[in-house]
Amino acid sequence: MANGKKFILAMDQGTTSSRSIVFDQKGGMAGSAQYEFPQIYPKPGFVEQSADDILSTQLKSAKEAIEAAQLTPSDIAAIGITNQRETVVAWQRSTGKPVYNALVWQCRRGAALCEQLTADGYSDYIRNTTGLLIDSYFSATKIKWLIDNVPAVSELLAANDLCFGTVDSWLIFNLTGGAVHRTDITNASRTMLFDIHRLCWDEKLLALFRIPESSLPSVLPSSGLFGYTEQSIFGVSIPITGVAGDQHAAMFGQCCFEEGVAKSTYGTGCFILMNTGSTPVLSESRLLTTIAWQIDGEVTYALEGSAFNAGSAIKWLRDEVGIIKTPQEADLFAEEVSDSAGMYFVPAFTGLGAPYWDMYARGALLGITRGANKKHIARAVLESIAMQCVDLFSAMQSDSKLTLRELRVDGGVSNSVFVMQLQSDLLGIPVLRPQCVETTAIGAAFLAGLAAGVWSGKEELRRIWKLSREFTPAMDAAEAKKLMDGWRKAVGRSMKWEAAD
Repeated sequence: MANGKKFILAMDQGTTSSRSIVFDQKGGMAGSAQYEFPQIYPKPGFVEQSADDILSTQLKSAKEAIEAAQLTPSDIAAIGITNQRETVVAWQRSTGKPVYNALVWQCRRGAALCEQLTADGYSDYIRNTTGLLIDSYFSATKIKWLIDNVPAVSELLAANDLCFGTVDSWLIFNLTGGAVHRTDITNASRTMLFDIHRLCWDEKLLALFRIPESSLPSVLPSSGLFGYTEQSIFGVSIPITGVAGDQHAAMFGQCCFEEGVAKSTYGTGCFILMNTGSTPVLSESRLLTTIAWQIDGEVTYALEGSAFNAGSAIKWLRDEVGIIKTPQEADLFAEEVSDSAGMYFVPAFTGLGAPYWDMYARGALLGITRGANKKHIARAVLESIAMQCVDLFSAMQSDSKLTLRELRVDGGVSNSVFVMQLQSDLLGIPVLRPQCVETTAIGAAFLAGLAAGVWSGKEELRRIWKLSREFTPAMDAAEAKKLMDGWRKAVGRSMKWEAAD
């Protein structure tokens, strides 16, 4: 164990909030804190955040989590970082000041460039090199937009005084007082600039997007030393020894260490990842091939399917529409009606992810009749979360040629008994929810703790994972099929809504 210390601080920087959790050696939560921060919508389809807000809320939550655990920073063996992926920050290297708002993974401002890349014939090269499909979801087109549209960015690039990075690298840069500009291999694999076979930034793609490699972070394994925090931040210097994008961290936290094991995280979006072992599997169903993690020199790959909006649909019900006051109220409403009164909700606020990949789809509420009320709407919104996952799961089984026998779930929406039971009903398999649903944070802690010597290896981590509740199918298969047929009809209506005639 590292200096006899047994606590890990996990920094979990999400899309709508920054949280920090202190974990003990048994995987228990000793203390936590969380702060939301504003989202910025300059125009439809554009999503931004203040990079300073991201940093300040993360640091505030970290200090308060340590206090809540009744510890001091000197008790922390190491820090693990997990983060919203694909979101891009640009900052001046010499001052550490951001030069523009962070462009969020949900932002669609790169859509036109993606169309041009496809027309120019880059689809196969990008898919074969990065494992990704051309989409403005990923970081590359966001960086290119900054270069083309923000004068300060191009000026600082010319002076070799600019850093581009995903949120993890922005945090690492600031935590280390600007000493290092580093990222981990999982975050790098989500930029559409990284060769997942050669494990390096791809020269051809950097040239295509006109991004100097010197502006990008160095790429390190997910578990290992990234740097030390500047002493003024916590009063002591703490090693940062684990970093992974949120979905990869959740997969690690769910102990999906064997080939063919899958997890689904229900956060702002919904993400299913399945371990495919040491070999990348190229999808025939337009799923993504990604790096799950790299530990001790060994790379593990995964297939991934993502739905951009899950928990964010519930937040929309609460914040924009005002139908509910709390997420729990949506569950109550859904249980109080026997069905959604024939309505389907497609949460394509920022387009559709796998297996549709339609940047121009938009949200839709279909099948409305005079008898429909707010409870039916709440139920339709919750049902949409589970239905999106069925599409992803079906595609994943087809690509992998594996029959998945269970799904491990986590994230905020996994607390919804209604959604999890429906998920099991529609999939026809057990859904397993662990005692610790904060698997994104504990995954970052696991990665950090392995490198810091707090845990000996994966076998010890498996013993920490404990089941809280198992949901088993209770719906007639014909009824499940009828629901999914209606869902796919509704999805078809929402597609290409914003596309030119």
